[in-house]
Amino acid sequence: MLNQLVLFLFVVVIFYLLMVRPQQKKHREHQRLLRGLKSGNKVITNSGIHGLISNVKDKTVILKVSDNVKIEFEKSSIIEVAQAQPPDQPS
Repeated sequence: MLNQLVLFLFVVVIFYLLMVRPQQKKHREHQRLLRGLKSGNKVITNSGIHGLISNVKDKTVILKVSDNVKIEFEKSSIIEVAQAQPPDQPS
């Protein structure tokens, strides 16, 4: 009986270390990325759209994807900051 309990606890600990913990870490990193979003960042959404952040709101961001084309996305759909700030344009 004791062996079964120890084995069960061992399996639960292994499950936690291999499944739950890495997912929590990934979630924290994504939340940190979302808190750091600011105007001028070049980002990629989970649907593959690349754009430049023109405005950051509480739960959404407005991306400029082309001249005169702006799309509003949920912050949670941003998966990567491709470039922190756009490079300075040569004169």
